[in-house]
Amino acid sequence: MMLLENYKNQDITGWVMSEKLDGVRGYWDGKQLISRQGGVLAAPDYFLENFPPFPIDGELFSQRDQFAEISSITRSQQDKGWHKLKLYVFDVPEAPGDLFTRLATLKNYLKTNRTSYIEIIEQIPIRDKNHVRQFLQQVETQKGEGVVLRNPNAPYENKRSTQILKLKSHLDEECTVIAHHKGKGQFANALGALTCKNQRGKFRIGSGFTLEDRVNPPAVGSVITYKYRGLTKTGKPRFATYWRKREDLQETP
Repeated sequence: MMLLENYKNQDITGWVMSEKLDGVRGYWDGKQLISRQGGVLAAPDYFLENFPPFPIDGELFSQRDQFAEISSITRSQQDKGWHKLKLYVFDVPEAPGDLFTRLATLKNYLKTNRTSYIEIIEQIPIRDKNHVRQFLQQVETQKGEGVVLRNPNAPYENKRSTQILKLKSHLDEECTVIAHHKGKGQFANALGALTCKNQRGKFRIGSGFTLEDRVNPPAVGSVITYKYRGLTKTGKPRFATYWRKREDLQETP
C-alpha cells in the first residue's frame, strides 16, 4: 500500500488536495478487502456487491469524529454496522495514466455497476499555499482530520511516497506500548505514564489520558497514536501526548 509522508513546505505546484478522512484503510484487491496490516476485513456480501474486478485503494469511513465506531465495525467478524460505511477511494493502483485518468477508470466502471458503498474522493487543484491553509482550516473547523496533498502526475507506489503528503495542525504517529508506569498522588492506583517504541526509539508518554484511560490503559503490545510538537535534538518526539488506541492496527507481542 502507498503510505503518506508529512508536508514540510515542499513545492506543491500543480498538485491537488483532498480531505484526509479519519477512518480505517481499505484496499480492495479485486477479490477481498484488506486492512493496512494485510488482514482480510469481514465486510458482508451486500457491501462488496458490484465492487470492481480490479484493485482500488481508499478509506472506510462514515462521518467525521466517528473513528472509534468505524474501527469497531471493521474489526468485528460480525456485521455490526457496515451499512454505515463507504469505501472512499483515492486511487486505482493498477490503472494506467495519471491520477485523474486512474480514477476515471473506476468512475466509468461504476456507471454500469452501481453501488452505494463506493465514493471517489474529490481531488481539488491547488491554486497556492494560501489555498491549502484555507482548506485545512475549513476541514478542521468541521472536525476533519487534515488534508492530503498529491502530485497527480505521479504513479501509485506500494511504499511511503514523497508524492503524497499529509498536512495537519498537529503532528501524530503510532507507537507500540512496551511498559506501564504507576501514577502518583491522585493517580496512585492508576496509570501514570507509558513507555512506547517506534522508529524514533523508546520514549515516555505521561499526558493526554482520560481517567478511563488511566484506569484501563492500552495493553502492553498494543498500538497507540500520540500527538507531538516536532523532534528533540536526539530525534525523540517533543511534548508527546496520548491520543487514542489504534484498534485497527495489529498488536505486537
